[in-house]
Amino acid sequence: MRLKLPAVLAVSAAALLLAGCASSGGTGSTASPSTSGSAASKACTAPKAGSVSSAVKVTGDKGAEPAVTFDKPLKATGTQRSYITKGDGSEAKNGSTVDVALVAYNGTSGAKLTSNGFGGTATIPVTVGDSTMIPGLTQAVECASVGSRLVTTSTAKEAWGGADPSSVGSLKSTDTVVFVVDILDQVPNKADGAAQPPQQGFPTVKLASDGKPSVTIPKSLKPPTETKVEVLKKGTGATVADGDEVTLQYQGVNWRTGKVFDQSWGRGLSTLQTSQVVPGFSKALVGQMVGSQVVAVIPPADGYGSAGQSQAGIKGTDTLVFVIDILKTQH
Repeated sequence: MRLKLPAVLAVSAAALLLAGCASSGGTGSTASPSTSGSAASKACTAPKAGSVSSAVKVTGDKGAEPAVTFDKPLKATGTQRSYITKGDGSEAKNGSTVDVALVAYNGTSGAKLTSNGFGGTATIPVTVGDSTMIPGLTQAVECASVGSRLVTTSTAKEAWGGADPSSVGSLKSTDTVVFVVDILDQVPNKADGAAQPPQQGFPTVKLASDGKPSVTIPKSLKPPTETKVEVLKKGTGATVADGDEVTLQYQGVNWRTGKVFDQSWGRGLSTLQTSQVVPGFSKALVGQMVGSQVVAVIPPADGYGSAGQSQAGIKGTDTLVFVIDILKTQH
């Protein structure tokens, strides 16, 4: 899970699984200053199959949680990865984000640790090379194609990058962990909706070739007293509903200083629930369509209130500006 501000997002079992050495917390408007994690290695360094990963038997249809069997205790000494089926979609290269369904087991005890993305439950976006995710999860998809089902085995210590894994099912560093992953789809890295004319009274947004925004706030412009939202790109995908889990790119700028205090750009996509973010950020998402890019100007009452957020350099009187690319939503 990406680094997030405390008390902004609830930590679910999946979040704990993804947390690795990162603390929980979240994204944009919710907004959090995060210790950004840069993409790791640029080369494809997928683990190779071996006797341990090959010992895990996986059966079942795509879309449903597979049946996973192995003789326990399974003893891994390193990371291995075997294909159950190979897909023919786009490859999960460094910096790309794929949606996965995942079931994980303690290979020592045989206990199931978590299951996500099967039977209509929320899938997990995994960005290859994202150092704020546990290494074992990015290794489970690296260089593999959409449509693949793979099994990855590793020591918990290696899978968690040396961090303590005990928050997930009391997993010990000496235990073996088993990941079975279905790579379902590739998530775009930026909004692809139709450009819309900018509205008066909003900061100016310029986009780099990769989609990363740059926000300029004219000195003559006064911050609004209530949350304002403009659409810069209008998508044609599903409409975000209250309570949805939304995958996005975002950048947060402090109106007073003009400086970025948090962003997903350069770190990997963020996924959050609309009901677990500050009110202004939720207002910017609900009702918008996937593929859209919106600008939200959020006064303190709809942001962090009079307490502000000192960790991000946000005072109780600060207005926040977010540029948000809405890339996926799950009801």
